[in-house]
Amino acid sequence: MPYHPGMPRHVAPTTAGLFAESDALKPLAERMRPRSLDEIVGQQRLVAHDKALRRALEAGKIHSMVLWGPPGCGKTTLALLVARYADADFRAISAVLSGLPEVRKALTEAEVSFAQGRRTVLFVDEVHRFNKTQQDAFLPHIEKGVIVFIGATTENPSFELNSALLSRCRVHVLEPISVDDIIAALRRALADRERGLGELQLQVGDDALGSIAQAADGDVRRALTLLEIAAELADGDGADQRSIDEATLAQVLADRTRRFDKQGEQFYDQISALHKSVRSSDPDAAVYWLTRMLDGGVDPLYLARRMTRMAVEDVGLAEPRAWRMALDAWDTYERLGSPEGELGLAQLAIWLAIAPKSNAAYVAWNKARAAVRDGGTLEVPMHLRNAPTKLMKGLGYGKGYQYDHDAEGGVALDQQCLPDALAGTVFYEPVERGLELQLREKLLALRAARAQARGK
Repeated sequence: MPYHPGMPRHVAPTTAGLFAESDALKPLAERMRPRSLDEIVGQQRLVAHDKALRRALEAGKIHSMVLWGPPGCGKTTLALLVARYADADFRAISAVLSGLPEVRKALTEAEVSFAQGRRTVLFVDEVHRFNKTQQDAFLPHIEKGVIVFIGATTENPSFELNSALLSRCRVHVLEPISVDDIIAALRRALADRERGLGELQLQVGDDALGSIAQAADGDVRRALTLLEIAAELADGDGADQRSIDEATLAQVLADRTRRFDKQGEQFYDQISALHKSVRSSDPDAAVYWLTRMLDGGVDPLYLARRMTRMAVEDVGLAEPRAWRMALDAWDTYERLGSPEGELGLAQLAIWLAIAPKSNAAYVAWNKARAAVRDGGTLEVPMHLRNAPTKLMKGLGYGKGYQYDHDAEGGVALDQQCLPDALAGTVFYEPVERGLELQLREKLLALRAARAQARGK
């Protein structure tokens, strides 16, 4: 029978304390953990009244799933509520702290419950830290219905989880909690006398709540932790009321950090954003993403190397100075270090974004690579071959070669330099931007003159 809030239900030993009355020793974030779907802030795309996941949970119809989202967005809470609404046992393991023995123990306990007619929701936190063998251990138990598997991950499951496990689960994407939703959670904590800080009668202004919510960076748990610390430091006015003033807030929010994972998806998303901002000639976005990555602790020399690639690949011959400037910025950082050297990287990002763009050389390089790969070992034309010996000269090596400096205009127009099988092939086509506009005009004229000379 499906569970609805307010109905009596059997509580498994492993979940007996999860939704019990407030415990003063628990952190505020744990005490304020939502006890029903209605208490969840954010994630309305999943848990609003008309959404499929909510309707399924309220009907007691649960499925194995992977919850993918940043820290503090409600993954653990949602897993707890899945078990509660389905009147199922709840067991949790952490991939950080557990190995295969702990996994097998949890699965054995679930089999016992299953034999007794009880379902088990097995919650695996940080599931992406399990290797393939550990992930495979869940598969037969999911298929038999012994467990309803719920994995929580901050990393892209497409990369971190094996396809066999993903095929048996539905992936639900959770988003960072908005500032307004975090403020709502903070207000609830301030008003709640049973689980929250209501007994303290704290005076907290709207601006202070907004600052805490902004500093939380989409993480409700962090916001509640910051509020709890601020409450402990709050000054009283002698009338059993305390207020969180600007000085207190400044102490609490002194060491703000942004969400970033130097080895995870956020890293690759942000370097992609930097590269594409440069390519799109948006200097404001380019310097923003560069600063975000520096703030997140990315190695500045890695960023220097990537921007050198941008200079070669995306600016190219439309502005050849970009290559030199990238190397100079790289060298500047190595000489100055942080923070002075980072200014050189910022200037490079801005300049690369403003510079005219061309990938013509990059395209030409790829075309030439394809021609080499597909064309086999094409012979060098005889007139271009080196002839250091009499024998080679006698075989015709170098015969008919025209020394361009002696030709009219400095170019031997009727001399073919590509192998015969590739004669007339065009690899490099300059764009009509920056210096390449001039190169294009010269090259088009030169190619036309060559065609005319060979036609004669």
